[in-house]
Amino acid sequence: MSDLLGPLWPNHLAEVIAGFVFLLLLWGIFAKWVSPMFEKMYQERSSQIEGGIMRAQKAEAEAADAKQQYETQLASARQDAAKVREDARAVAVAQAKQVHDDAVAEAARIVAQGRSQVDAERAAARDELRGEIGDLATTLAGRIVGDNLRDDKKAATVIDQFLAELATMDARGVTA
Repeated sequence: MSDLLGPLWPNHLAEVIAGFVFLLLLWGIFAKWVSPMFEKMYQERSSQIEGGIMRAQKAEAEAADAKQQYETQLASARQDAAKVREDARAVAVAQAKQVHDDAVAEAARIVAQGRSQVDAERAAARDELRGEIGDLATTLAGRIVGDNLRDDKKAATVIDQFLAELATMDARGVTA
């Protein structure tokens, strides 16, 4: 049998026993101190990895929630902006209508004021013409009659009669 292993065959049985004892001692030390350290390190790393995965999943879930909240807030902000735009349009339309109504009222007031001014000027012109026509009629009547109509009562009577005759002449001329 010594030929089988060649130079590796132990010469003494004590060497084989010492080798087994040393192997058992080495295995005991390894099982008692080294293997638990490796096992502890393995457990720590696996828990760190699992914790990292859990934290990553939790962070991913939080990010998804944050994204959902952001999208909800964005949609709400868009709705609010649309409402503000619609309100602004409504206010602008109301203000434009108010400005238009104020402008129409102001124009009507100016036209009414102009008409009343024209009526006043027309009345003043009529009174002035009436006075001038009265003076001319008085002068003409005085020349025709040969009587001095400078008396105010007489002149007023003659003027009124003359104007009444003119009015009836105009009425006949208009109706004819």
